[in-house]
Amino acid sequence: MAKYSDEFKAMIVCEYLTGRLGYDALTKKYDVKSTGQLRAWVSAYQKYGVEGIIRKKNHEVYSVQFKLDVLSFMKRTGASRAETALHFGLTNPPLISSWKKRFLEGGAESLDNPKGRPAMPEKAKNVKKVQKPAQQDEMTREQELERENELLRLEVAYLKKLRAFQMDPDGYLEKPKQRYHSNSKKNSD
Repeated sequence: MAKYSDEFKAMIVCEYLTGRLGYDALTKKYDVKSTGQLRAWVSAYQKYGVEGIIRKKNHEVYSVQFKLDVLSFMKRTGASRAETALHFGLTNPPLISSWKKRFLEGGAESLDNPKGRPAMPEKAKNVKKVQKPAQQDEMTREQELERENELLRLEVAYLKKLRAFQMDPDGYLEKPKQRYHSNSKKNSD
């Protein structure tokens, strides 16, 4: 997968917005993977400005409920990955596909499994955390309650999905019809 610098993306988007060249010409000129990639950059720029095309340094952790909301919106409206990503402010539409795949394979619980390397063990962490044991205990209790709350939300969402599936298994798994969007203008001659 090709990674493009933020400056490169901004330059191409600005060149497109000047109106001199279209998607196809710019894709060929700068050897971009696809016109779809360029369209996504332009859409993100138009909706969120430069922040929409800048690669985020810190990977945001999304809650299970947020992921379920994204998948539900996509199914309910028939929106594409790119449209859904724009709607929810996500700059990485393929992330939605991975959530959908994990949901279909393992249900809502699988969306809670963190990706990447596991956290460092407590003994390897910085010594500074030992200095404030009272706050650490309060945070731990709060985190436990948040975790329990999240698990209860997951259970409710899972049971709702299960009930919907049991009522109509074929309709539930059916892929929604994509809406047709025409970007071309008809000549009024």
